[in-house]
Amino acid sequence: MSGGKITVCPCGLGSFPSFPSFPGLSFQSPRMEAVALYSFRATEGDELSFQKGDILKITNMEDDPNWYTAELLNRKGYVPKNYINVRPHIWFAGRISRQVAEGRLRHRECGAFLVRESESAPGEFSMSVSYGDHVQHFKILQDVGSQYFVWDEVFTSLNQLVDFYRGSSIAKERTVYLKDPENSHRQRPHYAQALYDFNPQHSSQLGFVRGDVIDLLDCSDSQRWKGRCHGRMGFFPPEYVQPIYH
Repeated sequence: MSGGKITVCPCGLGSFPSFPSFPGLSFQSPRMEAVALYSFRATEGDELSFQKGDILKITNMEDDPNWYTAELLNRKGYVPKNYINVRPHIWFAGRISRQVAEGRLRHRECGAFLVRESESAPGEFSMSVSYGDHVQHFKILQDVGSQYFVWDEVFTSLNQLVDFYRGSSIAKERTVYLKDPENSHRQRPHYAQALYDFNPQHSSQLGFVRGDVIDLLDCSDSQRWKGRCHGRMGFFPPEYVQPIYH
């Protein structure tokens, strides 16, 4: 990767539009997942090649404005940020204490959870889960291949681990499925306010700018919501908005 290198669209249309950053979310430590929007062939020894549709693990987003570091199939290197779409997660709480986690989850519905970074061992993670009457803490371990696990099942990213325990019990002595704490105790929202600009990449998507109020039509899919804004309808990633509850 050469310094100051500009990422150019492979279709010859100039530079890609920038995807928004997500203030308050830590991207460097928890190995965010990102999906490749386009194929990329490395031209330097420190770059990482990938194909459209590949799922990358992003390990650093801080050092360069145009490039991130990532892993794919035990290979590491720089990737151009506008070739990928990072999947931020609302359940990552950053470096908070066990006591703070318990305060956030106390009296929440059974299964409400968050993932936190260890205060004493940066780069290590724990999962705090509400059991309804108390909060249970699980240490997320990593094997020699940098895969994550709590019990026997291993996963290449925290995203995969969380998704698995949404449908399989995280607890052994009782049945506890993970549920996002933000929505687990509320009714379905009917409106949302945009936290960031969203520029559609497809005609089926709904564009909006920060501050817009969106009429929510369908929130059943955790990966994409459907809404109406300024007389247009379409899909958008729920991470770009803040639900409004009445």
